[in-house]
Amino acid sequence: MRVVRTTDYNDMSRKAANVISAQTILKPDTVLGLATGSTPIGTYRQLIDWYKKGDIDFSQVSTYNLDEYRGLAPEDPNSYHYFMRTNLFDHVNIDLANTHVPDGLAADPEAYCASYDAMVRDAGYPDLQLLGIGRNGHIGFNEPDDAFSKGTHLVDLTESTIEANSRLFDSVDDVPRQAFSMGVQTIMYAHTILLIASGEEKAEAVRDAILGPVTPHCPASILQLHANCILIADAAALSLCPAE
Repeated sequence: MRVVRTTDYNDMSRKAANVISAQTILKPDTVLGLATGSTPIGTYRQLIDWYKKGDIDFSQVSTYNLDEYRGLAPEDPNSYHYFMRTNLFDHVNIDLANTHVPDGLAADPEAYCASYDAMVRDAGYPDLQLLGIGRNGHIGFNEPDDAFSKGTHLVDLTESTIEANSRLFDSVDDVPRQAFSMGVQTIMYAHTILLIASGEEKAEAVRDAILGPVTPHCPASILQLHANCILIADAAALSLCPAE
Protein backbone atom coordinates (compact mmCIF):
# COMPACT_ATOMS: atom_id res chain seq x y z
CA MET A 1 0.00 0.00 0.00
CA ARG A 2 1.32 3.41 -0.95
CA VAL A 3 0.65 6.13 1.62
CA VAL A 4 0.38 9.79 0.67
CA ARG A 5 0.40 12.09 3.70
CA THR A 6 -1.36 15.44 3.23
CA THR A 7 -1.58 18.51 5.39
CA ASP A 8 -5.35 18.77 5.77
CA TYR A 9 -8.73 17.83 4.29
CA ASN A 10 -8.46 20.23 1.35
CA ASP A 11 -5.01 18.94 0.44
CA MET A 12 -6.27 15.35 0.70
CA SER A 13 -9.27 16.16 -1.51
CA ARG A 14 -7.14 17.83 -4.16
CA LYS A 15 -4.62 14.98 -4.32
CA ALA A 16 -7.39 12.36 -4.49
CA ALA A 17 -9.05 14.32 -7.30
CA ASN A 18 -5.70 14.39 -9.10
CA VAL A 19 -5.61 10.60 -9.13
CA ILE A 20 -9.18 10.32 -10.43
CA SER A 21 -8.58 13.05 -13.00
CA ALA A 22 -5.45 11.33 -14.30
CA GLN A 23 -7.37 8.07 -14.62
CA THR A 24 -10.11 9.67 -16.73
CA ILE A 25 -7.61 11.51 -18.93
CA LEU A 26 -5.55 8.39 -19.60
CA LYS A 27 -8.65 6.22 -20.16
CA PRO A 28 -11.66 8.32 -21.20
CA ASP A 29 -14.05 5.35 -20.96
CA THR A 30 -12.82 4.45 -17.52
CA VAL A 31 -14.98 2.58 -15.00
CA LEU A 32 -15.05 4.32 -11.63
CA GLY A 33 -16.20 2.81 -8.36
CA LEU A 34 -17.55 5.64 -6.22
CA ALA A 35 -18.15 6.24 -2.52
CA THR A 36 -20.44 8.49 -0.52
CA GLY A 37 -20.28 10.08 2.92
CA SER A 38 -18.65 13.32 4.00
CA THR A 39 -15.05 12.39 3.17
CA PRO A 40 -15.26 12.37 -0.66
CA ILE A 41 -17.32 15.57 -0.97
CA GLY A 42 -14.21 17.75 -1.28
CA THR A 43 -12.81 15.42 -3.93
CA TYR A 44 -16.02 15.65 -5.94
CA ARG A 45 -16.06 19.45 -5.63
CA GLN A 46 -12.52 19.60 -6.99
CA LEU A 47 -13.45 17.37 -9.92
CA ILE A 48 -16.44 19.59 -10.68
CA ASP A 49 -14.21 22.66 -10.63
CA TRP A 50 -11.75 21.08 -13.05
CA TYR A 51 -14.61 19.95 -15.30
CA LYS A 52 -15.94 23.51 -15.49
CA LYS A 53 -12.45 24.66 -16.49
CA GLY A 54 -12.40 22.10 -19.28
CA ASP A 55 -9.75 19.88 -17.73
CA ILE A 56 -11.85 16.70 -17.37
CA ASP A 57 -14.37 14.99 -19.63
CA PHE A 58 -16.82 12.52 -18.06
CA SER A 59 -18.84 11.83 -21.22
CA GLN A 60 -17.52 8.27 -21.65
CA VAL A 61 -17.11 7.42 -17.96
CA SER A 62 -19.27 4.79 -16.26
CA THR A 63 -19.67 4.51 -12.50
CA TYR A 64 -20.72 1.92 -9.92
CA ASN A 65 -21.43 3.00 -6.38
CA LEU A 66 -20.62 0.92 -3.34
CA ASP A 67 -23.84 1.08 -1.41
CA GLU A 68 -27.30 2.42 -0.71
CA TYR A 69 -29.63 2.48 2.28
CA ARG A 70 -32.44 -0.05 2.17
CA GLY A 71 -35.88 1.51 1.99
CA LEU A 72 -34.88 4.89 0.53
CA ALA A 73 -36.15 5.93 -2.89
CA PRO A 74 -33.68 7.55 -5.32
CA GLU A 75 -35.32 10.97 -4.86
CA ASP A 76 -35.07 10.80 -1.06
CA PRO A 77 -32.62 13.54 0.04
CA ASN A 78 -30.89 11.04 2.35
CA SER A 79 -30.39 8.42 -0.37
CA TYR A 80 -27.04 7.88 -2.02
CA HIS A 81 -28.68 8.29 -5.44
CA TYR A 82 -29.55 11.82 -4.37
CA PHE A 83 -26.11 12.35 -2.85
CA MET A 84 -24.34 11.43 -6.07
CA ARG A 85 -26.62 13.61 -8.19
CA THR A 86 -26.20 16.68 -6.00
CA ASN A 87 -22.49 16.24 -5.26
CA LEU A 88 -21.22 15.15 -8.67
CA PHE A 89 -23.43 13.83 -11.46
CA ASP A 90 -25.62 16.93 -11.95
CA HIS A 91 -22.55 19.14 -12.30
CA VAL A 92 -20.52 17.28 -14.94
CA ASN A 93 -21.20 15.84 -18.40
CA ILE A 94 -21.60 12.23 -17.33
CA ASP A 95 -24.36 10.21 -19.02
CA LEU A 96 -26.73 9.27 -16.19
CA ALA A 97 -27.49 6.03 -18.02
CA ASN A 98 -23.89 5.06 -17.28
CA THR A 99 -24.20 5.69 -13.54
CA HIS A 100 -25.22 2.89 -11.21
CA VAL A 101 -26.20 3.07 -7.54
CA PRO A 102 -27.76 0.08 -5.74
CA ASP A 103 -31.56 0.13 -5.60
CA GLY A 104 -32.66 0.66 -2.02
CA LEU A 105 -36.20 -0.38 -2.92
CA ALA A 106 -35.32 -3.75 -4.45
CA ALA A 107 -38.19 -6.14 -3.67
CA ASP A 108 -36.04 -9.27 -3.79
CA PRO A 109 -32.73 -8.37 -2.11
CA GLU A 110 -30.95 -11.62 -2.90
CA ALA A 111 -31.82 -11.55 -6.61
CA TYR A 112 -31.03 -7.86 -6.84
CA CYS A 113 -27.61 -8.27 -5.21
CA ALA A 114 -26.74 -11.00 -7.71
CA SER A 115 -27.80 -8.77 -10.60
CA TYR A 116 -25.73 -5.83 -9.31
CA ASP A 117 -22.67 -8.06 -9.04
CA ALA A 118 -23.27 -9.24 -12.60
CA MET A 119 -23.35 -5.63 -13.83
CA VAL A 120 -20.07 -4.80 -12.11
CA ARG A 121 -18.47 -8.00 -13.40
CA ASP A 122 -19.66 -7.40 -16.95
CA ALA A 123 -18.16 -3.90 -16.81
CA GLY A 124 -14.79 -5.49 -16.07
CA TYR A 125 -14.74 -4.20 -12.47
CA PRO A 126 -13.67 -0.63 -11.65
CA ASP A 127 -10.44 0.65 -13.12
CA LEU A 128 -10.33 2.84 -10.01
CA GLN A 129 -12.33 2.28 -6.83
CA LEU A 130 -12.68 5.22 -4.43
CA LEU A 131 -13.16 4.25 -0.78
CA GLY A 132 -13.67 5.99 2.51
CA ILE A 133 -13.18 4.27 5.84
CA GLY A 134 -15.55 4.10 8.80
CA ARG A 135 -14.51 4.63 12.39
CA ASN A 136 -14.80 0.87 12.92
CA GLY A 137 -12.77 0.10 9.79
CA HIS A 138 -15.70 -0.58 7.49
CA ILE A 139 -15.41 -0.04 3.73
CA GLY A 140 -18.64 0.43 1.83
CA PHE A 141 -21.09 -0.85 4.40
CA ASN A 142 -19.03 -3.95 5.10
CA GLU A 143 -19.09 -3.95 8.88
CA PRO A 144 -16.65 -5.81 11.17
CA ASP A 145 -17.53 -9.50 11.08
CA ASP A 146 -16.09 -12.98 11.49
CA ALA A 147 -15.45 -13.33 7.74
CA PHE A 148 -14.90 -11.05 4.77
CA SER A 149 -17.98 -10.60 2.61
CA LYS A 150 -17.94 -11.63 -1.04
CA GLY A 151 -20.60 -10.21 -3.34
CA THR A 152 -23.17 -7.45 -2.92
CA HIS A 153 -25.34 -8.18 0.09
CA LEU A 154 -27.83 -6.77 2.57
CA VAL A 155 -26.11 -5.51 5.71
CA ASP A 156 -27.41 -4.92 9.23
CA LEU A 157 -25.70 -1.68 10.21
CA THR A 158 -23.90 -1.49 13.53
CA GLU A 159 -24.90 1.04 16.15
CA SER A 160 -21.58 2.86 15.71
CA THR A 161 -22.23 3.29 11.98
CA ILE A 162 -25.81 4.41 12.60
CA GLU A 163 -24.61 6.95 15.14
CA ALA A 164 -21.83 8.21 12.87
CA ASN A 165 -24.23 8.66 9.94
CA SER A 166 -26.96 10.28 12.04
CA ARG A 167 -25.35 13.69 11.49
CA LEU A 168 -26.70 13.51 7.93
CA PHE A 169 -30.28 12.84 9.09
CA ASP A 170 -32.76 14.84 11.16
CA SER A 171 -32.30 12.36 14.01
CA VAL A 172 -30.67 9.03 14.73
CA ASP A 173 -34.11 7.40 14.56
CA ASP A 174 -34.32 8.32 10.87
CA VAL A 175 -31.17 6.41 9.91
CA PRO A 176 -32.05 3.14 8.12
CA ARG A 177 -30.92 0.02 9.95
CA GLN A 178 -29.98 -1.88 6.78
CA ALA A 179 -28.13 -1.12 3.56
CA PHE A 180 -27.06 -2.80 0.36
CA SER A 181 -23.29 -2.96 -0.01
CA MET A 182 -20.82 -4.19 -2.57
CA GLY A 183 -18.85 -7.01 -0.96
CA VAL A 184 -15.20 -6.94 0.06
CA GLN A 185 -14.26 -9.52 -2.56
CA THR A 186 -15.86 -7.43 -5.30
CA ILE A 187 -14.05 -4.32 -4.07
CA MET A 188 -10.76 -6.18 -4.20
CA TYR A 189 -11.31 -6.95 -7.90
CA ALA A 190 -10.85 -3.25 -8.72
CA HIS A 191 -7.65 -2.65 -10.67
CA THR A 192 -6.65 0.29 -8.46
CA ILE A 193 -8.07 1.24 -5.06
CA LEU A 194 -7.92 4.80 -3.72
CA LEU A 195 -8.62 4.98 0.02
CA ILE A 196 -9.09 8.45 1.51
CA ALA A 197 -9.29 9.46 5.16
CA SER A 198 -9.42 12.70 7.10
CA GLY A 199 -9.65 13.69 10.73
CA GLU A 200 -8.47 12.43 14.09
CA GLU A 201 -11.63 10.36 14.54
CA LYS A 202 -10.40 8.09 11.73
CA ALA A 203 -6.88 7.67 13.15
CA GLU A 204 -7.45 4.32 14.91
CA ALA A 205 -9.21 2.83 11.90
CA VAL A 206 -6.43 3.98 9.56
CA ARG A 207 -3.75 2.59 11.86
CA ASP A 208 -5.50 -0.76 12.12
CA ALA A 209 -6.14 -0.86 8.39
CA ILE A 210 -2.55 -0.30 7.28
CA LEU A 211 -0.49 -1.56 10.23
CA GLY A 212 -2.67 -4.13 12.02
CA PRO A 213 -3.33 -7.76 11.15
CA VAL A 214 -5.49 -8.56 8.16
CA THR A 215 -8.78 -9.45 9.80
CA PRO A 216 -12.49 -9.14 8.98
CA HIS A 217 -12.87 -7.40 12.33
CA CYS A 218 -11.27 -4.43 10.50
CA PRO A 219 -12.57 -4.88 6.93
CA ALA A 220 -10.26 -2.20 5.51
CA SER A 221 -7.22 -4.23 6.61
CA ILE A 222 -7.66 -6.51 3.59
CA LEU A 223 -6.50 -3.62 1.43
CA GLN A 224 -2.98 -4.47 2.57
CA LEU A 225 -3.23 -7.43 0.19
CA HIS A 226 -4.27 -5.43 -2.86
CA ALA A 227 -1.59 -5.09 -5.53
CA ASN A 228 -2.31 -1.43 -6.25
CA CYS A 229 -3.84 0.40 -3.29
CA ILE A 230 -3.18 4.06 -2.52
CA LEU A 231 -4.03 5.70 0.81
CA ILE A 232 -4.31 9.48 0.76
CA ALA A 233 -4.87 10.80 4.27
CA ASP A 234 -4.30 13.99 6.19
CA ALA A 235 -1.98 14.39 9.15
CA ALA A 236 -4.79 13.94 11.67
CA ALA A 237 -5.94 10.63 10.18
CA LEU A 238 -2.33 9.42 10.12
CA SER A 239 -1.51 10.70 13.60
CA LEU A 240 -1.17 7.17 15.05
CA CYS A 241 1.04 5.96 12.20
CA PRO A 242 4.82 6.44 11.97
CA ALA A 243 5.89 9.27 9.67
CA GLU A 244 8.23 6.95 7.79
